[in-house]
Amino acid sequence: MLIKRKKKVWLYSLLAIFIVLILGITGASAYLYYFAFEPQKPLNSKMAVKKKVQLDKDKRWLRQTKQQVWSEKSAGQNLNLKAVYLPATRPTTKTIIVAHGYQENHLQMASYLRMFHNMGYNVLAPDDRGAGTSQGKYIGFGWPDRLDYVKWIKQVIRKKGDHSEIGLFGVSMGGATVMMASGEKLPAQVKAVVEDSGYSSIEEELTYELKQRFGVPKQPLITTASWFTEAKAGFDFKKGSSVKQLHKNQRPIFFIHGGADKFVPTRMVYQNYRASTTSKQIWVVPKTGHAMAYYEYPKLYQQRVGNFFTKWVR
Repeated sequence: MLIKRKKKVWLYSLLAIFIVLILGITGASAYLYYFAFEPQKPLNSKMAVKKKVQLDKDKRWLRQTKQQVWSEKSAGQNLNLKAVYLPATRPTTKTIIVAHGYQENHLQMASYLRMFHNMGYNVLAPDDRGAGTSQGKYIGFGWPDRLDYVKWIKQVIRKKGDHSEIGLFGVSMGGATVMMASGEKLPAQVKAVVEDSGYSSIEEELTYELKQRFGVPKQPLITTASWFTEAKAGFDFKKGSSVKQLHKNQRPIFFIHGGADKFVPTRMVYQNYRASTTSKQIWVVPKTGHAMAYYEYPKLYQQRVGNFFTKWVR
């Protein structure tokens, strides 16, 4: 009788431990989804002073510049998406589509919009799902968004003509977005891609952040969080890989990354670079943090990016 009681106590204890573990993992998965995938207020207080000063100037320029608001439906889920279109000062068929970063919208890309506008391009700057004036309750980290960018590309062609020449440009999450889009079947009008500070995959980036911020190992949380994200947002982030998409890319691509990037580790740019088999360039900027290459070296950045697009978007 005593042995049976001990067995019951042991089984109940195991069951209790199992329930606690399941609840803990479920709670941690929900927190990771909230922390990573739900839109939060931008952390402007952490922005480098050099960047903030320049960005404030460029936002004022953007407010005073002639622009149009374009609309598009998301690829799936039927969300209303918005973008700002800046026509070039002189009519042209050349357009750069600019993808913004994590927890941002087109306004935080004002410096790049101004750069391309000054180069003589039309510029289209979408607000991704869950950003700016676009609908959505989650951040796609570029994976569902890549299909939205295909739709934006097609809208440019419809409005500006079959002779359009289009370049894709993105920074941070936007860099990953344009890399992911590059692996899709794109219209021939897309001529080249420039990505700055993009990650190699959503899974790798989240794994890195878990370890850096919380000291948490990859498993089982990454897998359970992917289930949670698919249930809440409708996509599996483990499929979101820049590396895999770059294997299918057929456009010339220019990779830019800070040599001292602590948010998207510099090693990821080499993974992305090796994955691409097309004409490619790489610029790893020494002693430069995440997405700071333009703000640290504006003239050199404009020269290198400008030369690349001039070569291919012509």
